[in-house]
Amino acid sequence: MIGNPEFFTGNERNLAPELQELKTPEGELYLRFYLPSSDEFALPATGIMEVMQQPTDRITPIPNSSPLLLGTINLRGQVIWVADLGQFLGDPAVLNTDRAEIPVIAIEDQEMILGLAIERLGEMDWLDAEQLQMPTNVPDRIVPFVKGEWVLKDDSSPTQILRVLNHVAILRSARWAA
Repeated sequence: MIGNPEFFTGNERNLAPELQELKTPEGELYLRFYLPSSDEFALPATGIMEVMQQPTDRITPIPNSSPLLLGTINLRGQVIWVADLGQFLGDPAVLNTDRAEIPVIAIEDQEMILGLAIERLGEMDWLDAEQLQMPTNVPDRIVPFVKGEWVLKDDSSPTQILRVLNHVAILRSARWAA
């Protein structure tokens, strides 16, 4: 096999059919996720430090802190805050913390890190940045945190709006001081 010159030149006819059909991803990589109200959002993968299923008993509540904050966790020796993203964005539904684990997305910008507790994780998706549109019908309370939205069309399901959040605006928000 190694002596075969076509092994190194990548002759496609020797590849399995399912490998020949793979396409190069286009666009940017985003993590899709859901808030307790089942609203779906996305964050750019470039702003995500880590995604984890955090045991609820490992989130330490801190007295006299913002009601948006669930507490702190130890992330590889560094103590970081974990916030209820749904409450931060004004989601009417309450995050279920009465379960073994909560999905947490650790976002970062420069030296600042924050864990965002969400209802459930979605999938990673390549989305074309050129198709990102200005947000429409966005509640005023979340306008500063929405970068844009995609209109996702699928033959098998109705048109869906996917809002993209600005992780830097979330990290640097004055709401955390309230």
